[in-house]
Amino acid sequence: MAVSVPERVPTSYIAALIPVATAINVIGGWLVNIFHLPVFLDMIGTAVVAFTLSPWWAVVCGVLTNIAIAVFINPVYLPFAACNAVGGLYWGYLARLGFAKDFPRLLFMGITSAFVITSVAVPIYVFVFGGATGHFSDIMTAAFLQAGLALPAAVFSSNIIVSLADKVLSVFVAVAIIEALPPALKYRVEIMRAPPARIAVYVASGVAISMAFLLIAKFIFGLW
Repeated sequence: MAVSVPERVPTSYIAALIPVATAINVIGGWLVNIFHLPVFLDMIGTAVVAFTLSPWWAVVCGVLTNIAIAVFINPVYLPFAACNAVGGLYWGYLARLGFAKDFPRLLFMGITSAFVITSVAVPIYVFVFGGATGHFSDIMTAAFLQAGLALPAAVFSSNIIVSLADKVLSVFVAVAIIEALPPALKYRVEIMRAPPARIAVYVASGVAISMAFLLIAKFIFGLW
């Protein structure tokens, strides 16, 4: 049975979801900084907003995320607000074109967003921070540099490995979070119309695929 979705999202819902989604991102960034995790985890909430509200509200969530993390956790996050904003736009508009309807298209969205966001991140890494920010991926950047790659290519190569895992993870965890939202406001676009058990399998599969990217990096680079 179709879920009735209001034509306009209530202001109270926006006012509630944006801070919660931003907090999810900030907690993810905090965990990465504390435990030096080989992902980013600062865009899960952005994906939730992109799917349930609009691409431009996702931009607001993404920018607020990076400002908050820069102020309270690590200032290097501030320039990367551009990455969070671009990711929110990309996910939001692709979802409205039907790329959130099933597992293959959600996986496509996660994988392609990694390349889009990495393309935005690389100039920031190179020109603002000289190629390193203290993130786990710096280890891989050093390995690529030692192998003879130029700095931009080394940064892109290391970042895309991490970003593939992170963005696929973000998309599918966002779907799991959306499943817990109130029914009348669960879907602003069609997202995996399937029984809950099947959606759980899809989410678990997406998370497993994201972890596979990290395992590949582990075997290639002998990391952690």
